[in-house]
Order: sequence, then C-alpha cells, then structure tokens
Amino acid sequence: MFRCILMRSLLTLFVCVSSASAAGWKVGVAKMDITPKNPGWMSGYAARTGPATGAAHPLWAKAIALEDASGNKSVLVTIDVVGIARDVEVPAAEAITKKTGIPRSGIAFACSHTHCGPVVGQNLLTMYDLSEIETAKMLSYTAMLTHELGTLAEKAVAELKPATLHTGIGRTSFAVNRRENPADKVVELRKNLSLKGPVDHDVPVLVAKDEAGKVFAIVTQYACHCTTLDYDKYSGDYAGYAQIALEKQYPGAVALFAAGCGADANPLPRRSVELAEQYGSRLAHATSVVVDHGLAPLEGDRLAHAFEEIPLKHSKVPNKAELEAETKDPNKYIAGRAKMLLARLGGQDKDSPLFPKRGADGNLTPAYPYPVQVWSLGKDIDWIFLGGEVVADYSLRLKRSNGSGRTWVTAYANDVMAYIPSLRVLKEGGYEGATSMIYYGLPSPWSESVEEDIISAVVRLIAKVRK
Repeated sequence: MFRCILMRSLLTLFVCVSSASAAGWKVGVAKMDITPKNPGWMSGYAARTGPATGAAHPLWAKAIALEDASGNKSVLVTIDVVGIARDVEVPAAEAITKKTGIPRSGIAFACSHTHCGPVVGQNLLTMYDLSEIETAKMLSYTAMLTHELGTLAEKAVAELKPATLHTGIGRTSFAVNRRENPADKVVELRKNLSLKGPVDHDVPVLVAKDEAGKVFAIVTQYACHCTTLDYDKYSGDYAGYAQIALEKQYPGAVALFAAGCGADANPLPRRSVELAEQYGSRLAHATSVVVDHGLAPLEGDRLAHAFEEIPLKHSKVPNKAELEAETKDPNKYIAGRAKMLLARLGGQDKDSPLFPKRGADGNLTPAYPYPVQVWSLGKDIDWIFLGGEVVADYSLRLKRSNGSGRTWVTAYANDVMAYIPSLRVLKEGGYEGATSMIYYGLPSPWSESVEEDIISAVVRLIAKVRK
C-alpha cells in the first residue's frame, strides 16, 4: 500500500513512501528511436540558418523503472534533446502516472542537452524565427514525443524483473570551465596545469544486473555541455557516442545518459566529429572501469522520492511601457522576447509554460515554478534532480555538505527553463548569469536568492525521503 502526502500552493510537494513488504529490487528498461522522420529545425545554436540535413546516428529516449522491496516504483526517462519545458513535462508526467500509477515524485525526465537535436515545444523557442512550415513540423514532433514518453515509461514498468543494483563513481576530465578558460588556450593551459574555475569531473554510475549476474542497464552521468558539434546533422554528441560504445561493450544492455551540473563547462577543444567520438569513448571508458572494477552493491532495498515546485524569483518584472520600448531594440532576440511577453500581458495567447504567467492584476508574475526532486536509493544514494542549466557550484556545494559518495546531482531535469547560476555566477554576470535569459524568454535574471532558495528546497526534500 502506498502512503502519499500531497500539498499544493505556490509550491507543489509530493512525497511517496511505500509500506508494503516484498523482497529485493526489480528493474525494467526500454528505449525508442526519437530521430525526427521529417527533419526540422535544430536546437541549441541561434546561428543556424536551416533545418537538419540528416542524422549521424539515432537520437534516443530511454527509460529505467525501479521497484523496491515494498513495491514502490519510480521511472527515469532520458532524452537526447537540448531540453523540454513544462508544455512537454507536465502532460508526459500525467500520462505516466495514469498508465503506471507512479506519482509525480517518482517520475524524472533528464535531457542530454545535445545541441544537435530538434527544437521541442516551448524550449528555447524565442531563439528561432520559424516559418509556418517549420513551426508545423516542430508542433507535430513535440506532440509525438510527449505521447511516446508516456508509452516508453509504461514499457519500462512492464519489463520490471528481479535485479540487483550496484553503484560506483568514476572520473574523466574533458569538461573545462568555459567562463575561466579561453577555448583557443585550453590545450596550452591543460599542458601547463593552468586550467581554472570549478568543474565536476565525477561520473556516477548505476548498474542493474539480472539474476544470472548479467548487466542489462547502465546509467552514467557527466557534467559537461553536449556542444562538441555544431553542424546540421542530428547527433547525441559525446553522450550519444558514449551510449553507443557502452551498448556495444555490454551486449543486451541499455545505456542511459543524464547530464550533471555542467552549464558552465564545455568539452574543449571541440567542433569536430572526431572529438565527439573521442569524448564519448572517454566517458564510456570511465563508466566501464566502474562497471568492471568499481561497483558496490547498493545497500538497502528502499526507494523514496519527493518533488517540489518552488517560486524562483526574477530580479525584475518589466511593465508594459518597458516592454514596448524593448520591441524597438536593435537586438532581435530582445525585441522578440518583448513582443512575446507583451502578448502574454495582452492575453492574446493561451497560458504558456515558457513565459511567466499573467498575474491577477494583469502584470507578469514575479517568479517561475522551478522543479526540485530527490530520490533516495537504499541507504547509499541521494539522487537530486534540478531543472534548468545548472552551474557546477551547485553539485560541488551539495557534495561537500551531504557527502560526495552519496550525492548525485542531475541537471537539465524535468523543465529546462533557463540557466541556473549560483550567487557567484549571478553577480559576475555574463551569459550564464544574465543574458541567456533573453533566449529563454524570461523577463530578467534571477534574484540574488536563487541559490539559497534551491539549496533550501533540496535540504527539505532530502530530510523527507530519509524518514
């Protein structure tokens, strides 16, 4: 029997802990090719001038379902796209709950953030001026993906079978802090041991083995932008090549990738297929070293999960006159954002998850519903899922405080609505701290409470799942 607590106000909180009795873990996996059949516009780079011309390899959505000894379930869905927003996340999660009975707290979406995937729904839509034909392609693909994510999760749950879970942490070092190190100097700086800035080089690994001891599921994670490639072909970038290599090395296994807090890290040097393959090989190697030599059985057979939407505040909410002035800005992205926000103020479109909702007084609301999620796996792992493009400061801080071995932090999770800077990065400004909000269609940078608001929510949820 499930015991669930549900609370909704400005924030949404779900906690689910199971109280029935059974024995051991069950795990199920499923995967599906999500490469667009009718190639359309690609996401991630504003400079692109046309749709995709083909695919280097398939894009995938994959799912791993977990069930603990008491029958409590969760499902992680990984997606080879730059991001999804609430227009995909919310209906897909609702469909999964309807199909499987898993509550929202037990459903996590993790985007690889490849910049060689399709535009999906509202995510980064202000970056592109799509024609009617391209908009129709995008809407059709988004509807298909939203539906199929629910079907995929249902398939993973249907595949649940007795299994053992194992964890370990590897390392690889191709991620470089892009704010602190000029890209054209990275080779020299690395040679001289002079790279600067925070970066998270950990590679958390979760492995499921069947009753015969055969590996059939591998989840690996790395905190680095999937931006090795910037061409016009669909590709999973280094994360895609890593999954291909792992599934070749472990026949019959499904390899899933989740992105860590790498919003301020790039794979450097970059801009070639050879480098994407090389970085994928390095991530696969770091993962396989753990799988073959560094795994420990997960202690305990209890799964608990919690989910909360917190009101993440903007530093400023422009009024109508300010937005009208911005429509004349020579920067077409600033002007485009202003026009869309004015449409929101005028009630000319339906409620859009990308933009702040209109308040009761006709103004834009001062906060965004930001998702924070925590899963507790056995006695060993606190798995934290944070929305948006999260900088490395968050994972490094959480590991220092909560324990580096037990703390896994996945970013680009559930809703990729904007960059999530730490207070340090926010004050420094730049793309991650300020100007990226233009492309995400949000009215201003976050307020200076951004880091503490998120960390406080994580602390609350960890306490709840540990009860």
